[in-house]
Amino acid sequence: MRRIVLLGVTLLLGLSFMARVTWATSSPDAASKLVQEVSQRMLSTLEKRRSDVERDPSLIFGLVDQIVVPHFDFEKITQSAVGQHWRDASAEQRKALANGFREVLVRTYAKALLNYSGQDIRYLPVKPGEREATVTVPTEVKERGGPVVPVDYRMYEKNGKWLVYDLVIDNVSLIANYRSSFNTEIRRDGIDGLIRRLGQMNQKGEV
Repeated sequence: MRRIVLLGVTLLLGLSFMARVTWATSSPDAASKLVQEVSQRMLSTLEKRRSDVERDPSLIFGLVDQIVVPHFDFEKITQSAVGQHWRDASAEQRKALANGFREVLVRTYAKALLNYSGQDIRYLPVKPGEREATVTVPTEVKERGGPVVPVDYRMYEKNGKWLVYDLVIDNVSLIANYRSSFNTEIRRDGIDGLIRRLGQMNQKGEV
């Protein structure tokens, strides 16, 4: 639960900047400033709508769809999480996997956002990624009475737009966190078994 809350908090305060980041040539300093400026606007908006969200928590799903979803490459994330089995999947299976995993993550984010309670965020300088046209946007989350937790956004440039392809929370990759369970599911019940499992998770509201 702790990782889920941290994930939602950082998505709320950090990912909102990507709604405005559509240019890949901006300097790391400019991107870092934009993270902070738009984050504050996002936090202000959430605070203004706090009473609405408390009355109807389902409103948070609209927030996630509007701010987060367009800036994640869910197919790339799913491909990485599925690993070597991705090449054995048909086009239809790949689409079903990506859609199912996307819904799992959206539910995770939405539920976590409901737990936001003023955690402090520190924004660190953007770092070059390991590959060309990639960057890491590092942040630190300080929970009240708790330790500082590092949260890194791994992003790549695609058609002039930055997209998230992984999150690393407290040195644990989002992709790596799911890869083991996905591989276990596929070895046991095949690719269709994993598709069914994702569907069951979404029906039950699991994360």
